[in-house]
Amino acid sequence: MNSPAQIGKYEIQSVLGRGANSVVYKAFDPGIARAVAIKAITKSRLAAGEIKHVMERFRHEAQAVGRLTHPRIVQIYEYGEDDEIAFIVMELVHGKTIAQHLKQEVHYEIPEVGAIVSQLLDGIGHAHRQGVVHRDVKPSNIMINRDGGIKIGDFGIARIESSNLTRLGDVLGTPHYMAPEQFLGAESDALADLYSIGVIAYELATGKRPYTGSAASIMQQVLNEQPPLPSHLNPRLTPLMDRVLSKALSKKREERFQDAREFAAAFRDAVEASTALLISGARTPQPDSAALLSAARLLTDGPARSTAAPMRALPSVRKDRAINHATSAGKARLLVIDDEQRILSALKALFRSRYHVFTTTDGDKALDFLSRYPMHAIICDLRLPSMPGVEVMRRARQISPNSVRILLTGYSDHAAIMGSVNDGEVYRFISKPWDNAELQTVVAEAVTIALALAETPVEAVQLPAQMDAGVLVIAGDEKIYRVTRALVGGLYPVAHAADADAALAIMRSREIAAVITDVATDDGELERMLRLLRQQNPQLLAIVATSASDSELVIELINHAQLFRFLNKPVNVRLLNRHLRAALRCYLDFKQTPALMRAPFLKQLVSNGLRLLRRRR
Repeated sequence: MNSPAQIGKYEIQSVLGRGANSVVYKAFDPGIARAVAIKAITKSRLAAGEIKHVMERFRHEAQAVGRLTHPRIVQIYEYGEDDEIAFIVMELVHGKTIAQHLKQEVHYEIPEVGAIVSQLLDGIGHAHRQGVVHRDVKPSNIMINRDGGIKIGDFGIARIESSNLTRLGDVLGTPHYMAPEQFLGAESDALADLYSIGVIAYELATGKRPYTGSAASIMQQVLNEQPPLPSHLNPRLTPLMDRVLSKALSKKREERFQDAREFAAAFRDAVEASTALLISGARTPQPDSAALLSAARLLTDGPARSTAAPMRALPSVRKDRAINHATSAGKARLLVIDDEQRILSALKALFRSRYHVFTTTDGDKALDFLSRYPMHAIICDLRLPSMPGVEVMRRARQISPNSVRILLTGYSDHAAIMGSVNDGEVYRFISKPWDNAELQTVVAEAVTIALALAETPVEAVQLPAQMDAGVLVIAGDEKIYRVTRALVGGLYPVAHAADADAALAIMRSREIAAVITDVATDDGELERMLRLLRQQNPQLLAIVATSASDSELVIELINHAQLFRFLNKPVNVRLLNRHLRAALRCYLDFKQTPALMRAPFLKQLVSNGLRLLRRRR
């Protein structure tokens, strides 16, 4: 079956999947240069007796999701229909479904289950508050994207409060995940969705579904039998988890959780109890535990030692897969530096079940430790008594360039934050008090990057005398453009664009390695513009010149707009020249190592200009 070249204004690129009546395409919106997904039905391929019903369902799906705007729900952009075809234009989600992960026998750690279920309840709870019931919540309708977040899709049999599309007696859903009332053809409301999420939580936590067999067998079990207690299938689960999941799967509607928030709070408590049990329980010592304990004493015993002492390697860590909420990080190594012992204790408790965690309040000891033992990720406070966190990060970059650095801060020191990006090359910022799920995601990304870096050597490159890829300056006036052209114009092409539209036009006609933008404040437009430009060129490196002094804004831009360097205005020409040439070298690094584009999470390092990929030059 041939795919159409175009649907409406959208250019069709490939087929993402097929359903009973529909095909999902990957497509491109040329108007705003955005990749999208299109779910389409060709009317001529439907049987005459079913076309009316199928089309009613299809329009109903667009109506149901069109009223929902939530980060955990796949967004709908447009609905279109003519005599031949009907289509829904949706957000394109990069990742796999939970069903695909389960098919690959991915094992979920307890905190990962907590993160997935929490996000799922957050999204479904929003739908319920808007009067929309999904009625087919199952792993194949839940995507896990590349940053570990989930997206709920396929509201094809959803019920809207104002809709009478379905009738009492309709049996809707997928047997393994259907509530008792759905099997009986009774009214399906929000409690049926929460039952389905209970089944998913049970499956993720234990590795098994509560009921199995044919559809008829599952129906008989759902209506008349009780599943095994989760703790009998997974001894790491506590009796509290047994009680929570038993309540979620109650056959009587009135005995279940009555809304998503109630379910989420109870499940969070059960996850925390199970995690605490895992941390405090007896565990089999790892083969390298003696070496790790010996290494840890460097952080607590006596004064810091000289970095000139002989280097000693810790035992190797096994190679691992991509780390997100769907996989396990194994035993990578994490160093935490903070002057408050309570912070160190909290972070050690949060991460010790997944990583070897080393902690210290002393920046000098931390640096000495790094010179002897390689770490995968470093979390450092911004303010330390011995030296600023920015200085710790700068030295850590020199000592251990492949350690991925995260800055933890409760302060708004604008100069220090900008310095940590330009000199310490910090990967992400986390504000105190932190969100556990967010911090776990960021650290998992950091560890994944560090593991991939160890397997992906990058040879240092020198800037050639001339190169085809150039520099694009986006600014309302030409001041920075003229300076940039004077600095590198004889060696590399330099172009000027007054806005995003002009920038896109230039990027379609020539290769661009780096962008310099001139902004005073930001209302989200810079992030949107850079995302738009990166769809044309994912290796793009961005340098921002700004007079903004809002440190929270700067952190937001670093974390979400994925910037390479900041420059304060008025621009220091020497720094502009240094940052610009660093960006061009990074671009060449990326070009000469295409494997990096395929490595998990490494595309995110474009935000850091592949700073972490470069060996000392």
